Amino acid sequence: MEKIDELPSPSETLQRSRFRRARSLHGPSPTTTFGPKACIQKNPASIMHVQDPLSQRLTWNKPPLSVLIIKKIHECSVVQPFMDLVTWLVQEKRMVVYVEVSTLEDEMIADDSGFQPIKQKLNTFKEGTEDLSGRVDFIICLGGDGTLLWASSLFQGSVPPVMAFHMGSLGFLTPFEFDNFKSQVNHVLEGHAALTLRSRLKCVITDAECDSHINSIEKPKKIQVLNEVVIDRGPSPYLCHLDLYLEGRHVTSVQGDGLIVSTPTGSTAYAVAAGASMVHPNVPAIMVTPICPHSLSFRPIVVPAGVEIKVMVSPESRGSAWVSLDGRNRQEIKVGDSVRITTSEFPIPSICKLDQISDWFDSLAECLHWNVRRPQRAFNNNDGANGRVKDDSDCSIEA
Repeated sequence: MEKIDELPSPSETLQRSRFRRARSLHGPSPTTTFGPKACIQKNPASIMHVQDPLSQRLTWNKPPLSVLIIKKIHECSVVQPFMDLVTWLVQEKRMVVYVEVSTLEDEMIADDSGFQPIKQKLNTFKEGTEDLSGRVDFIICLGGDGTLLWASSLFQGSVPPVMAFHMGSLGFLTPFEFDNFKSQVNHVLEGHAALTLRSRLKCVITDAECDSHINSIEKPKKIQVLNEVVIDRGPSPYLCHLDLYLEGRHVTSVQGDGLIVSTPTGSTAYAVAAGASMVHPNVPAIMVTPICPHSLSFRPIVVPAGVEIKVMVSPESRGSAWVSLDGRNRQEIKVGDSVRITTSEFPIPSICKLDQISDWFDSLAECLHWNVRRPQRAFNNNDGANGRVKDDSDCSIEA
C-alpha cells in the first residue's frame, strides 16, 4: 500500500508560518482591508506594490550589444585594466564600446601602440554634447564611488544597469574586484545578477522673481541626483537661514551651516558625517540632515519617498546660500530662491556582487569599519560567572 504522508499538526503549521519569509511585500491596494469594515480608499493613482528586494534580479529583453566604460581619471593604476577590459569586449564579446574623449586623451593610453587598433573601433562622446539614452545597454565603472556618481549624471532619464569595479579610494558603491573580470562580466551579461535599485532625487532650482530655472551650466532643468543635495552658507560669515517645506507646508526654519537632503544611497556619504542614520538603499525614503544646527534639538529626520521638499533661502536671511548637487554644479542662491526636491522616477540599477543585503553590510564593515571593536573575552571557567578567577590566591578580578 502506498504510504500517505502525515499532515502537519496545527501547532506545527503555526510554528512554520511564524518563520516563513514573505516573498513579496504589498503596500496599499484596492484589496487591502482592515477588519470587517475599514479599507484603503480606492484610488488607482496611489496604488503601490513594494517588491521584496531579494526578488529584484537582472534580466535582458534582448542580448546587450553596447557598453559604456567609465574610467577614473588621473589614476595610472586603472589604465591597464581599462585597456584589458576594452580589448576583451571588442575582440571577444564583439560589443560596441563607448568611452569619453577625455579617457582616450590620457597619455598612457594615447602612447600605447598596441592599443591603437582597438582605439580606432571605439565610439567616443563628450559630456553635455551628446545624449547616450537609447544607445547604451550596459555600463561598467572602473574606479571609486565618484565614477558611479559620474555615470549617474550622464543619464538624466532611464539608466542602463551599472556594474562597478572597486579601483578607487573608498569603494562603498563598487563591490566588484577586477581580478576575474571576465567571468563576472559574463555572469552579468547572461542575466543572473541581483540588482539594487538606488533611488535618485529630482531637483529643480527656481528663482524668487521669475520662478524659473536659474540660468547656469547644469542642464536639463530637472537634475537627477544620486547622493545628496547640499545647501550651505558658502563663504558667508553668517548663519545659513533656510525655510523647509514638505508638501507645501512650512515645517521648520534651519539656522546653522546648512542642510543635506539625501537618498538612502547618500545616507552613508556626507549625511552620516553630519550625524544621520545609515539607511539601506532599498528603503523608500528621503533623509533631511542639518549641518551644525544652532539648536540642540534639531535632529536628522527621515520622510517618505515621493514627498515634495522645498528649501528656500529665508526672507529674513542675512545673506545668500550655496547649493551643490552630488558635489557638482555648485551655485549661489539668493534670498527667496528655492530648491524643489522629490524622488525621481529613474533609479540607478546597480548590479550586486552577491545580493542587496550582503553587499551593503560588507561595505559598512570594510569601508566604514562599522561596529569594529575588540571582542570581550569569555570566562575561562564556571567560577567566572561570579567574576572570580579559579585560583583563590589570585585576588584579581577579570571584567
